Amino acid sequence: MKGMDTTNVETVSPRGLDLQERVIEINRVAKVVKGGRRFSFTALVAVGDEEGVVGIGYGKAREVPLAIQKGVENARKNLIRVPKYGQTITHKIIGRYGAGHVVLRPASPGTGVIAGGGVRAVLELGGVRDVLTKSIGTQNPINLVKATMDGLVRLRRPEEVAELRGLTVAQVLGLQKTNGATAEGSDLSAAGPDAASEGSAGGGEASVLDPSESTPPAEETSESTTEAPTESAEPEAGHAVQDAKAEEPAAEEKAEEPS
Repeated sequence: MKGMDTTNVETVSPRGLDLQERVIEINRVAKVVKGGRRFSFTALVAVGDEEGVVGIGYGKAREVPLAIQKGVENARKNLIRVPKYGQTITHKIIGRYGAGHVVLRPASPGTGVIAGGGVRAVLELGGVRDVLTKSIGTQNPINLVKATMDGLVRLRRPEEVAELRGLTVAQVLGLQKTNGATAEGSDLSAAGPDAASEGSAGGGEASVLDPSESTPPAEETSESTTEAPTESAEPEAGHAVQDAKAEEPAAEEKAEEPS
């Protein structure tokens, strides 16, 4: 496309594609000649398959249908493939053409195409379902549409960025940490049964050794139970001896009284 850097753009052939056409604007223009004014019509058209391929064209003719036909033919010659991540674009970018600036931002699923006019037509035909846009500067539809195409042309794919940086696609998209965390969690969960089995094995060994170690306490308890009565009997015998000693003086006193 004229005025745009298309060196790193993936162009697409229109053969075999089910392309949809959408007329963005029709304008009547006049050419002043010696005999008066000659009127003609211009048509700004966008075509795309709503799956990632889109193009714009501009046609001019004395009749409106012929102008639209010329615009469609021009658009089919300038088809590009839009880099997408899911249903949105890969990253934020600002498209510029002339005095028109269009800000394109990725959006979460379910957001929809927040755009208007020709920007919406280009994005919807390009297969973008969730995107946030803002037009800055001129409101000329031709410049806005070309600024939108400039932004789509300069979008970069995660594979390209990963190759330039020497990283993986998951690292570029910021998914490496979550994958590592899930991997660690899976490792821990995988190690859990082993640890549990080891613990149960250790418990089994302890249970094997416990009976032999638990027999001495049993003997101690039996000895304590057998010794307890003897200890309790000894104080009773001591009390009986003291009572007998106490009774002997009383008997002596009684024996001394008659004498």
